[in-house]
Amino acid sequence: MRNTLIKAVFLGLAVSAHSINAQVQSVDNNKKMEWFKNAKLGVFIHWGVYSVNGISESWSFFNNYINYENYMKQLDGFSASKYQPEQWAELIKESGAKYAVITTKHHDGIALWNSKAEKAITIPGNSSAQKDVLSPFVASLKNSGLKTGLYFSLPDWSHPYYDINTRIKKRYDIKNDPKRWQNFTKYYQTQLTELSSQYKPDLLWFDGDWEHTSEEWKAPQTLGILKQYNPDIIINSRLNNHGDYDTPEQGIPVIAPQNPYWELCYTMNDSWGYQPYDNNYKTPNMIVRTLADVISMGGNLLLDMGPKADGTIPEKQVEILKNLGRWVSKNKKAVYETQRGIPFENYKGKSSLSTSKKSLFLYLEEDKNMTKIYGLATKPASAKIIGDSKAVVEMSYDDKNTVSLHFSNMKFDKDISVVELAFDNPPVFLKDFKKEKQPLSQLIDQKDTQSAIYDIADALHDGDHLFTNSGLTNDGLDMQLGQNTHTNPETLQWISKHAEALFDTEKGLPEGHYPGMSSLSKDKQTLYLFVEDKPTGPIALKGIKNNIARIRIVGEGTLLDHSIYNKLYWSDRPGIVYIDIPKERLDKNMTVIAVLLDKPIELYREKIGAIENNL
Repeated sequence: MRNTLIKAVFLGLAVSAHSINAQVQSVDNNKKMEWFKNAKLGVFIHWGVYSVNGISESWSFFNNYINYENYMKQLDGFSASKYQPEQWAELIKESGAKYAVITTKHHDGIALWNSKAEKAITIPGNSSAQKDVLSPFVASLKNSGLKTGLYFSLPDWSHPYYDINTRIKKRYDIKNDPKRWQNFTKYYQTQLTELSSQYKPDLLWFDGDWEHTSEEWKAPQTLGILKQYNPDIIINSRLNNHGDYDTPEQGIPVIAPQNPYWELCYTMNDSWGYQPYDNNYKTPNMIVRTLADVISMGGNLLLDMGPKADGTIPEKQVEILKNLGRWVSKNKKAVYETQRGIPFENYKGKSSLSTSKKSLFLYLEEDKNMTKIYGLATKPASAKIIGDSKAVVEMSYDDKNTVSLHFSNMKFDKDISVVELAFDNPPVFLKDFKKEKQPLSQLIDQKDTQSAIYDIADALHDGDHLFTNSGLTNDGLDMQLGQNTHTNPETLQWISKHAEALFDTEKGLPEGHYPGMSSLSKDKQTLYLFVEDKPTGPIALKGIKNNIARIRIVGEGTLLDHSIYNKLYWSDRPGIVYIDIPKERLDKNMTVIAVLLDKPIELYREKIGAIENNL
């Protein structure tokens, strides 16, 4: 009994010690991650010999699109003759980014610095540039006050000690030649030691960990080496679960990742490195809105640029970065040191909160007259438009915990205008609250047409069958909606025009797929999108697995085209659907878009991770 008691005491002490230690580690981790979480924007740089021919980095020989010998001939064309690292750092800083991550070595094994590791292939020693191109860039980053991130590929498909050469060729099996594999791990750890000692990075961005296990990579040992040089080094998620933050790639998450620290790595066009014939660039507007999307989910955007072999940056990429800088500079308060926004049930749009939670930021992607926030149990102290001192925001707060905002005298930003609601104390947002259902007769009697239509769309989105047995017809003709002397004829006209999207439709899309209100046809094959006022760019849909058969404007028949970005043909992840609506076809109160799908709607709501192949 005594021994049992002693064991129990020791067990209790051990558990307590473990709990205290876990808490200390959590506090320490939160402290080291603070700059990363507050940064919100970084710039990724893919620069290597692949920019000479403008082909896929490393994957082009791995997949035998070009043989290895011809791929490596690009070393002769990599000149860096117009490379000005100070200008790179200046542009990155101007973009609003707080850190940069550069590919020190991709899967092709070519190091940008003068690596002394055994059998290393380097730009200084093996290319026509004949110089270390990494050191001056890192120095420029540090001089600019930007954090330094170094990308490092764990696989090295060129190195004779590495087991894998191409998709169909292996040099050896580790189990048959463990000594050779040990020599490789020593090689790559030597290179990491060089990078750590010479450049003192703030962040190490690993890639390619899927080719081997944590044990084979000796991941814990590698992490230990890095921490010798910087105890606060931040590691991404690609060191076999030894990292600090998640790295979804290309596809913007539909559901915010569970990890409090995450970063979307994202290309401006379809390519990481420079490819002269890839002109499928997102517009500057799309990129700003992507940043707002990521911020609203509490993450960072790591936006990629691919310099040319001579060191110059393509004009399109410069344009996108400069426009980002314009918007970020104007809205700093709503970018840096923000956290995940409020639930979609409270606000049908993108939002974020300040660290103190005393400011709520709403990202308006439309030039519009009004918006609403539901389930807000705390009355805001004030409301304003950031960067527009002349704008007027009229705010009303009713006994149903609803805030209505009306905008006037506004000069809307060409990408996103930001509303700041200030509170004396952190606000309380109600969960699972029930909105008071307004009868249709009350809605059609409202004098404010836009507000009435907004409430109709919101009710339909929530699955409230407003028009059941109301006298509405499916074509909007011969309606019997119980009109009286107070009925607003403009609201009736809008209902008649858009009857198809109102008559016998179902609840709209869940959070994350569309930053606005929507409804679905009863057979779930037609998606209706309610578009407020004048969008600043094409409206965007995420996570729709279906093929799109046709898109049209409800009530007047105009057919619309659409573009899909970031769809990888070998992956089941849907791309982002962008739909451009001609401004002259917009309804002044609310436009409705019908998206006809190839079958009943299927939604992608899975976690987005690394791309582990590139066919």
